[in-house]
Amino acid sequence: MTEEYNAEEQEQQKPIPADTNQNDSNSMEFTSRLDLEPLKNHVEKIKTEIAKVIVGQEEMIELLIISILTNGHSLIEGVPGVAKTITAKLLARTMDVDFNRIQFTPDLMPSDILGTSIFNVKNNDFEYKKGPIFSNIILIDEINRAPAKTQAALFEVMAERQITMDGEEYKMDLPFLVFATQNPIEQEGTYRLPEAQLDRFLFKINVNYPSLKDEIQILIDNHKRHDKIDFNSIKSVLSAKEILHYQDLIKKVVVEDHLLNYIAAIIQNTRTNANLFLGASPRASIAILNAAKANAAIHGRDFVTPEDIKRCTKAVLIHRLVLTPEREMEAFTVEKVIDQILETIEIPR
Repeated sequence: MTEEYNAEEQEQQKPIPADTNQNDSNSMEFTSRLDLEPLKNHVEKIKTEIAKVIVGQEEMIELLIISILTNGHSLIEGVPGVAKTITAKLLARTMDVDFNRIQFTPDLMPSDILGTSIFNVKNNDFEYKKGPIFSNIILIDEINRAPAKTQAALFEVMAERQITMDGEEYKMDLPFLVFATQNPIEQEGTYRLPEAQLDRFLFKINVNYPSLKDEIQILIDNHKRHDKIDFNSIKSVLSAKEILHYQDLIKKVVVEDHLLNYIAAIIQNTRTNANLFLGASPRASIAILNAAKANAAIHGRDFVTPEDIKRCTKAVLIHRLVLTPEREMEAFTVEKVIDQILETIEIPR
C-alpha cells in the first residue's frame, strides 16, 4: 500500500519554487522535501558505467533501473543480438550484490532452479541444497524455452520473495529481482508464458534495433576493443543497503488524488475497451503508481506528474492486455490500444 497523506501533509510536500519572480516558469527551481540528489547521482553513475560497453538503449536501461528501485521484475523482449542479456549483466555489475544467470532449456526441471533435498549420510537426515535462484539479481535467459512446469516454479518466489520446500519456507535475501529475456520471433521449441506468469513482471521492455548512428558507434567500439568486453572495467556504484534505502525513499514521493484517479481511469478503460478481451488488474494500477514514483525520483522530483504516469504506462500494460480475436485478425496491436487510451482520457492539470 502507498503511504497516505492528510491534507496538511500534502500541502507541506508540494514543491516550493526557489524564486517565484522569474519570468520563465520553465526555468523555476524547486526545493525537494526529500533528499533525492544521492539517488539521482547514483543513477547517472550507473548509466555512465553501462555506457562503457552499451551504445544507446537508453529506454531499456532506464526502465530496468526504475524496476530495481520499484522492487519489480522485468521481462526483456527483443530479437537476438540487441544486447538484452549483456545489458542485464552489466547492470548487475554496477551493484554490489550477488548475481546468478540461469539458462532456461526444454529439459530444465524446477529442482534445477529452486534446489532439492539430498540425504545426508552423516546426519542421517535430508538436507536442503539451495538452487541458483538464491541470489539478489537473477537473469533468466530465454525464459520461454522451459516448459510450463519449470516456469511455474517461479510463481511463489517472484510474488512473495520466498520458496516453500518440504513444508519449510525459505526467504530470499533482499533485494531480490528477476530479469528475464525472450525472443519474440522464434516459436519452435518455446512455451508461451501464461497470463498469471506475465502478471508477475512489473515491466515488459521491448528492445528495438539501434539507430544508424548507434550502429556505427557499436562497430567503432567493437573494433577498438578487439571484439572483447572487459567486465572488470565496470565498477560497482550501489550497494544492497543503498538499494533498499532508495526503495523505501521512493514510497514517500507525493502523488495527489487527481493523479490516482487518472491511473484508475486508465485501468478501468482497459476493462471496458471493445478492442480488448482481457483488461488490467489492480496489480497493474499499483505497478503504474510505483513506477511513476520512481520515474519522478530519478529525475529529482519528490512529486509525480501526469508525464511520469504516461511514461511508465505502456511498459506496465503491454504484457497484461489481450486483444479480442477480431482485432488480432486485423493485425491490431496492444500498443495501439494503449496509445488510444492515453489519448482518450483527459490529462489532469
